Amino acid sequence: MATSTAERSTAGPGTRPHARRSVGRWFANRLVLFIGILVLVYTFVPIGYIIALSFNQPTGRSATAEFDAFTWHNWASICEPDGLCDSLKLSLGVSITATILATLLGTLMAFALVRHSFRGRGASNLVIFLPMATPEVVMGASLLAMFVSLGFDSILGFITLVIAHTLFCLSFVVVTVKARLTGMDSRLEQAAMDLYANEWQTFRLVTLPLAMPGIVAAALLAFSLSFDDFIVSNFTAGQSVTFPLYIYGSKLKDFPPQLFAVGTIMFLVSFVFVIGGELWRMRRRARA
Repeated sequence: MATSTAERSTAGPGTRPHARRSVGRWFANRLVLFIGILVLVYTFVPIGYIIALSFNQPTGRSATAEFDAFTWHNWASICEPDGLCDSLKLSLGVSITATILATLLGTLMAFALVRHSFRGRGASNLVIFLPMATPEVVMGASLLAMFVSLGFDSILGFITLVIAHTLFCLSFVVVTVKARLTGMDSRLEQAAMDLYANEWQTFRLVTLPLAMPGIVAAALLAFSLSFDDFIVSNFTAGQSVTFPLYIYGSKLKDFPPQLFAVGTIMFLVSFVFVIGGELWRMRRRARA
């Protein structure tokens, strides 16, 4: 009896730290779960709000923050508000053109910085980050001043927008592709050359496929930045109206409910791309 009492007295204090650790671990896990749920709610509630309002029929001309009545009219008449579809076409044209140019130039620059040694290489790596660190207001004002000094003030529009968007997207492409190239195993290219592949065959069959995920990611990032840009476009668009500029102008006047339908379409397209890319990546991993 005395022995069992002594065992309980010696075991008691030893189990308390373990119990406290278990409680602390349980609390930490629940706290992480709670924060994760809050982040998801914070992220997706505004998106759900936009989707719901895309089916809303406001009582007046302008969209409201309350759901008045269900309707399909906003989806059937997306181009009904003046200038909405024109601004979408302009933004898509500028974004696609700027993405192609920035991806081509940025990929070439990334290959030069990673694969070649030249005078000023270190300074070039530093300069690449400057547009990313420069406030967009400063960049937009500088580009506008440059266009005016070059006599482009009379033709501000598509061309100046493409030039401006290509310039600020270029740094993001270089950094993204450069990170991919730096992480590539150069022994794979050496093995291809050992198997009598020439430089072009090695680049086409080994280097480019390995670098392609980084190039695609850089292109998607450039397109998103270009399509979503407001500040630089506001300085360099002239009389042209991109989609972000149209939304800003609509906020000052009547806000058409069709904008919520356009926003829903953009979200669905992005969602499909993300899911498709993830499925493609999982399939490639399964084959490997």
